[in-house]
Amino acid sequence: MIKPNRERQRAAARYGMSIDLDRCTGCGACVVACAVENNVPPAHEGATARKGITWIRVFKVDNGEDYPGKRSVFVPVLCQQCGEDTPCVHVCPQQAVEVDPATGIVGQMPERCLGCRYCMAACPYHARYFNWWDPQWPAGMEKTLNPDVAPRMRGVVEKCNFCHGRWHAAKERAAAAGKGEIEVGAYVPACVESCPTGAIRFGDLNDAASEPALAAKDAHSFRLLEKLGTEPKIYYHSKRDWVRQVAAAPRPPTGKESARG
Repeated sequence: MIKPNRERQRAAARYGMSIDLDRCTGCGACVVACAVENNVPPAHEGATARKGITWIRVFKVDNGEDYPGKRSVFVPVLCQQCGEDTPCVHVCPQQAVEVDPATGIVGQMPERCLGCRYCMAACPYHARYFNWWDPQWPAGMEKTLNPDVAPRMRGVVEKCNFCHGRWHAAKERAAAAGKGEIEVGAYVPACVESCPTGAIRFGDLNDAASEPALAAKDAHSFRLLEKLGTEPKIYYHSKRDWVRQVAAAPRPPTGKESARG
């Protein structure tokens, strides 16, 4: 009996992350490691906060109080790898965005992208970036590029893909060793590997023993904008109540606007 497509997808790996905000210091090591691993070029001279490219952006959030009660937290935000209803997949006219049934990772294919940026408008996490310029590196720096990751050209959108080049490399190593599956710990994104405090953990959410799966069941864990029903695969963790409350946005209204009808 052939299983429905959704059941087949759930039977495969479903990679996700857990990020402990109580450990994050906002150092930016994950941002740098991500850029180096995925050949994100240095910022163009015309780049702004809206036109720059960074697959991970670390936000500083305060509790809104004055000294001495003021507290802050650093929140790394990347593609949340939505699950059941992935907004960017639904709006792309080119099928340049797909959820990989083997990994659960939301992939972006620049070869198909026409640059309409519908996906950027649809993403509630603002975790997608448009290439306004062709990638350029200072003289000599091109020798440091990762040969496993193709640079993207001007006019296409890009985002975090959990270092997909590393997944392919792990699959190749497993095949060379005569193994059908990747061993636990053999595939780790650059941001996880570089975090000095161990705040970012990675694993298969379908594996009940993995750290992200355990974090998903923790009472102090939450997901960004969870009420939207996008089923993100990134879980944040904090023992501070105000941090968890910041992530809970109000449910969007379903009726007509009272002022404009």
